[in-house]
Amino acid sequence: MSDSRENSAKHRSQLLRLASERGTSLAALSRMIGRNPSYLQQFVTKGSPRKLEEGDRRKLADFFGVEESELGAPDEGAGRLSGWVEVPRLALEASAGPGATGAEEIAFDTFLFSPRWLRENGLDARNLSAIRVAGDSMDPLLRDGDEILVDRTPRPFREGVHVVRLGEALHVKLLQAVPPGRLRLISKNAAYEPVEVAMEDVDVVGRVVWKGGRL
Repeated sequence: MSDSRENSAKHRSQLLRLASERGTSLAALSRMIGRNPSYLQQFVTKGSPRKLEEGDRRKLADFFGVEESELGAPDEGAGRLSGWVEVPRLALEASAGPGATGAEEIAFDTFLFSPRWLRENGLDARNLSAIRVAGDSMDPLLRDGDEILVDRTPRPFREGVHVVRLGEALHVKLLQAVPPGRLRLISKNAAYEPVEVAMEDVDVVGRVVWKGGRL
């Protein structure tokens, strides 16, 4: 019984902290989930209801970009670490070379990330996927076999390392805007010359926000 009360208090505290970090009120959150404005205030301060209903909890977790377990959902079973967010590893390669083609976007595995780390970096797990780097054109920044985390969140273009699709081929390159209406695709490896293409000929899949690989 004591553990149950402690867990309930932890989840109420977590909701309050998430609301504060997002800069929103409990009343606004209550209205968002279709409740009266005092609903979540009573939950946090009085423990009434004792736990959030599943539908309410799911809406709040989606809004904050966290696992439902942070707001009181039971552990979903063996093989999954409660409190971590799953990001799919796709059966794709982004070429740091001549171009990777022919693969489908099929998730074959997952990486687990801390929801706090994702929030601190302004990332939403629903817009993330991990793929492998193939080739040496981005050495030493990205090496053959590295895993990269790609953020597909729609945002205004800014220069940086992105995954792009040219025709059927995926590439990972440093992108720079070149007026009027062109992009320069730059390799970190000096053996590869920059390439300029028209913006309409390039599909910018997403920005590379993290990398991992063996030493």
